[in-house]
Amino acid sequence: MKEHLRLSHITKIFNPGKKNEIVALDDFSLTVGKGEFITLLGPSGCGKTTALRIIAGFEMPTSGSVFIDGEDVGGLTPDRRDTSMVFQNYALFPHLSVFENIAYGLRIKHRPEDVIRNDVAMACQVVNLMGMENRFPGTLSGGQQQRVALARSLVMRPKMILFDEPLSNLDLKLRVQTRSEIKRVQQLLEMTVLYVTHDHSEALSMSDHILIMNHGRIIQSGTPEEIYNNPASTFVADFIGNANFISATVEETEGKRVTLTLGSRIIILKTDPRGESFEEGEEVYLAIKPEAIALSEEKTDFKGIVEVKSFLGPYTEYKIEFDGSFINVFQHNRPGKTKFYHPGEPVFLKFDHSQFHIYRK
Repeated sequence: MKEHLRLSHITKIFNPGKKNEIVALDDFSLTVGKGEFITLLGPSGCGKTTALRIIAGFEMPTSGSVFIDGEDVGGLTPDRRDTSMVFQNYALFPHLSVFENIAYGLRIKHRPEDVIRNDVAMACQVVNLMGMENRFPGTLSGGQQQRVALARSLVMRPKMILFDEPLSNLDLKLRVQTRSEIKRVQQLLEMTVLYVTHDHSEALSMSDHILIMNHGRIIQSGTPEEIYNNPASTFVADFIGNANFISATVEETEGKRVTLTLGSRIIILKTDPRGESFEEGEEVYLAIKPEAIALSEEKTDFKGIVEVKSFLGPYTEYKIEFDGSFINVFQHNRPGKTKFYHPGEPVFLKFDHSQFHIYRK
């Protein structure tokens, strides 16, 4: 895949040398291929938006370089970088119609009127806004306003579109609908997209690759499946998988097997795929996702007490007291077939041992 964007050793320091100095990006490097959908995922303050603004040209790096199609664009203003940015707050002009909001950038560039009408019509068709051209932003839903913001970017035909948490102001149903729309348009037009979010469901459902960020650095990168199924650290396991962390002790390591005590029980697991080795007697965390634990009436080696039951439609979330701490369990609901458990009720637990990950404390 041909390289489209490269960030080389970017560092960004706000208020350098002062008491309130902030290192937003710390030796940050990234390569993106043409037509890729890359998501920067991480908690607030991890540097995601700063990276996006440096690519767009709204912020200058303290050090490092930005290359687009092999050209160092460090000296170029945002309007000369052939990128477009979709903001969290949409940034629509309330006094302009949908048509004029979308046409605004074309008018700034003094495009002929017939070109403007044709390009706006095509952009409206791509994002399903046909028939809404004469309406004003105040009469549109949040999802429709976001589509106007997307069309305004598309109509400029940029090489790359940058999304800064564009769905955070929408309710759940609209978020799901709009993220599907963005992915459809990206695939249709074969655009390069960099997408910033702190919502792991958005990242998992839309991305070709995900970059997990914390404290201005990339701490893990990979496909959604790789990131979700093989988190490289407790931070990633907790952030993207809502993992449970259960204390255990290493009893023995032999070949590709690790024997551990979990409470008073012995379990045997395969060695960690990350290649880490553990010492006998070492205290570790066993991480396991809520959906990899099943509740059962049949006796197993592991028993808990239901503390909280939350019915959420397709699944039920339980908080279970287990070995002096609490773990979360997701149970998928099958109408008429699923047994529900209630607070105070004892339950047996079945762990999918293949889904355990071992981490040092």
